[in-house]
Amino acid sequence: MCQPSLRGLVTTLLLLFANLITPSRAEDQAASRPIQEEIWALPLPLPMFAYLVRPVGDGPFPLAIMNHGVSLNPTDRSFFPLVEFRDAAKWFAKRGYLVVAPIGTGYGAAAIDIPEHGLYGPFFSKVGKCSNPNFRAPGLAVAQIDLWIIDYMTAEKRIVPKDVVVVGQSAGGWASIALSSLNPPQVKAIITFAAGRGGRVGGKPNNNCAPDTLVEATREFGRTSRVPMLWIYIENDTFFGPALSKRMHEAFTAAGGKAEYRLVPPFGNEGLHRLSRRHPDLVAARDEISRRAGMIGNGPNLDP
Repeated sequence: MCQPSLRGLVTTLLLLFANLITPSRAEDQAASRPIQEEIWALPLPLPMFAYLVRPVGDGPFPLAIMNHGVSLNPTDRSFFPLVEFRDAAKWFAKRGYLVVAPIGTGYGAAAIDIPEHGLYGPFFSKVGKCSNPNFRAPGLAVAQIDLWIIDYMTAEKRIVPKDVVVVGQSAGGWASIALSSLNPPQVKAIITFAAGRGGRVGGKPNNNCAPDTLVEATREFGRTSRVPMLWIYIENDTFFGPALSKRMHEAFTAAGGKAEYRLVPPFGNEGLHRLSRRHPDLVAARDEISRRAGMIGNGPNLDP
């Protein structure tokens, strides 16, 4: 899980990108669109809670799935927020999306992990030892949850088939990259922020667990991934800095993956300052992802 300052910046970036993927003519309509927030117990093969926000009404709606980051510390997971990106989720809902933010197993009260007393939390995002980490499997595990959510919401007739956008941050972004390697036909675009695993080992900046292994795992996902993606990283990100994130992107695209890479200039200490919504990098990113994914002009119906 990212530090609070980085999580705040990622939330800002989500809002900024969201502002760029729908027509500006819809702003006034979106501001007055009523939405409702709910907590769902999803009856998936692996049951879990999810934060859900959607327009008022029966739908069906386009679906946005938001994958959160992780912490390997059980204490930190016990205080994990119900939803990391509430403002961004509400923004999407006001523009016609049904937003599902699944809460991974092993968080909140389920984070209890006291082996000496025989208590083990249901947490499945560990990557193993840095001497031989498994980055691939935890990403695919969360990707499978995304697929279950799509199937469940489709069966419930809550969503528009083949109109799904997936957003992920940090380990949630890594899971979104893993999802792209499966090429689910319902997913038309994926957006990631500071995606990766194994960052800041021992709390040290720019100290990845196994950078070469992470790059190779990214390459493996790229071999089969064909979903249009936008990857956003921050220059002064100390979890996945520019040198590493560029290597990941180069490996992914060289293997066949379709991802636009955007590196946001540094803001303060670990990106504390907010960005202008007219930031040229984000405008260019909007244009490219729109061209390839058809998100502008083919999104949800925003008429009252």
